[in-house]
Amino acid sequence: MTDRRKFIKKLGYTGIGLSLFTPFGLNAKNTENKSANTILSECTKKSKKIISILQTTDVHCQIHPHDELFWENEQAVYRKTGGYSYLASYIKQFKSKNPNTFTIDTGDMFQGSELSVKTTGKAFVPLLNAINYDLYLPGNWEVIYGKKNMQTLLGSLNAPKICANMYHDLGKGEKGELIFQPYYIWNIEGIKIGFLGYTDHLVPVRQSPNYSKGIIYKKPEENLAHYVDVLKNQEQCAYIIIIAHLGLSQQIALANLPECEGVNYILGGDTHERVRKPIECKYAKVVEPGAFGSFIGKLDLEIENGKIIQDSYSLIEVDPSKINKDKEVEAILTQNEELFKAEINQIIGYSTLPLYRYFVIENTIDTLILNGLHWKFPEIDIVLSNGFRFCPPRTTPDNTGNIPITNGFIFDMLPVDSPIRTAKATGSQIREWLEKELNNVFAKEASKRLGGWVVKFKGMEITFNAYGENGKRIQTIQIKGKALEKNQLYSILACERDGDPEDMLCRMTKVIEAKNTDFTLHKAMIEYISKNSPLTPKPESSAKVLDASQLLLTQVSGVNYEFK
Repeated sequence: MTDRRKFIKKLGYTGIGLSLFTPFGLNAKNTENKSANTILSECTKKSKKIISILQTTDVHCQIHPHDELFWENEQAVYRKTGGYSYLASYIKQFKSKNPNTFTIDTGDMFQGSELSVKTTGKAFVPLLNAINYDLYLPGNWEVIYGKKNMQTLLGSLNAPKICANMYHDLGKGEKGELIFQPYYIWNIEGIKIGFLGYTDHLVPVRQSPNYSKGIIYKKPEENLAHYVDVLKNQEQCAYIIIIAHLGLSQQIALANLPECEGVNYILGGDTHERVRKPIECKYAKVVEPGAFGSFIGKLDLEIENGKIIQDSYSLIEVDPSKINKDKEVEAILTQNEELFKAEINQIIGYSTLPLYRYFVIENTIDTLILNGLHWKFPEIDIVLSNGFRFCPPRTTPDNTGNIPITNGFIFDMLPVDSPIRTAKATGSQIREWLEKELNNVFAKEASKRLGGWVVKFKGMEITFNAYGENGKRIQTIQIKGKALEKNQLYSILACERDGDPEDMLCRMTKVIEAKNTDFTLHKAMIEYISKNSPLTPKPESSAKVLDASQLLLTQVSGVNYEFK
C-alpha cells in the first residue's frame, strides 16, 4: 500500500470532505508590527465599534515554526515565526476578544511541503477547517494537482470560496461558467462588506500548463467594474474589498485602473511581500501580508452610526515564543504528519551558510540547486533554475555546528520533482530569452511584471541594468568565460514543465535536441548533497546589476514601499 493510501486509511475517511476532527467554534493611524497582546487588547479599548479582517496568504503548507529572514539595519536577521498551531491560537484568541472579526486566506494553501505532496494536499483540509476561516481565494498553486483535485480540496473546506476570473474550459478555448462564486457579502453591525476575488490570470504562462488544464483565466479588469457596480448599487455594500492573488505589482496596477473605482482595499498575495503601511493608489489601497504563516495582515474598520468612518492596517508577526499552541490544531497536525515524519526529518547533508530565497537576483538556496545540477551534468554549458519565491529560510545549526538539510527541505525548495531536461539554443536565442525574463521582473509598467524573480543560472555571467529599456537591459554576456556568440549553439539544462511544447525549455522557445535525462530534480539534489556535504553555496554574482543594489529584496518600484 502506498504512503498516500495508508494516510487516507489512517484518517478514516474515503472522501476528502470528511475530516477526522470537528473544527472548534471559534482608530489608529497605520502602524508597524505590534505584539499579539497589544493587538488583542486594542479591541476592548475602543468606544466605537471596530470590525477586524485578518488575512493570511502564501503559507505554502509550512506547518511548524520556522526560521524567517528580516532585513534590519541593512543586514539579514533571523528569528522563528509561524506554525499552524500558533496561527490558529492567535486567530482564536483575537476572535474571542472581538467577535466582529472576519478571517480570510488568499491562496497557496495546498502546495509547498513534503506533507502536501505525499497527501496531494489532503492533510491540510482538517487543519484549515480547524482554524475556522470565513472565506478563501484560490492561489496560483492551488492547481498543482490538477483542476479536479483543486475543486475537491477547496470544496472540502467549510467556508465559502470566491474567484471572479476562473472559468470552466468547455473545449477549444470556449469559456463556460465561473468555477467559484465571484463575491461574498459580510453583514456586520448594520453594514455590508463586499468581498470580490481575483487570482493570477497568468497561471498557464508562469507554471506548467497542464496544471491548469480545463480552466480559462481572464484579467480582473474584464469584469471588475460590473461586480463593483453589483456590490455597490445592487447589494448596497458600504465597503468593497478585493481579495487577490495577483502579486504586488499587478495589484498596484489594478488599483490604478478606472475599473477599480469604488474599491476601498486590495488584500493581496502571491509575491510574499510584507506591506506594513498601505500603498495608496488612485482608486484603492493595497497591502500584502508576507508568507509561510509568519504574518497576519489586520485591517480594522471603525463604525459609527452605521457608517465606516476610518480604517487602519497593521502587520502582525506570528511569534511562537509569545503565543501558546492551539491544542486541537496541534493534535490534527501531529496525527496527519505521523506517517511521514521520519522521512521528512531525515538529514541528507549540511550547509555551512544560511539557506534563504528572499533576494531578487541571487540566493543561497538557488545557488545550492545550480551547484547540484552542474555537479551532476558538468558537460552542460548553462544550468538554469526558475525564479521561485517559495521556501522559508533554514539557518539554525544542529550539534554539528552546520545547518541540516532534510528530505523535507528538498520538497520545500522544489515541491515538484520534475524531470531534468537538456536542449541546445543559439546565442541569439539565449540573449532574447534573458531580455524577456528580465522584463518580467523589472518592467517599468507594473502590469507587465510577473510574479517571479530573476531566473537563476550557472555557467553564464551577465551584467544588466534592471531599470533600463526593454530589450536593451543586458550589457554583457559570457559563457564559460567567453563572450556570447550569437550563432553558436550552447547546451542548456533545466526542469521540464508539464505541458510545455517539446521545443521549449524554461520558457525558452524553439530549442533543439530537447530530451529528458534519467534524473529528476530531487534525485540529483539528494545525490549531490549527500556526497558533498557540508556545502557552502555562496552566490557567485552570475547576474550583476549595474543600476541597483545586488541585494534587492523586491521587484516593486515607483511606490512608497520597502521590504523588511
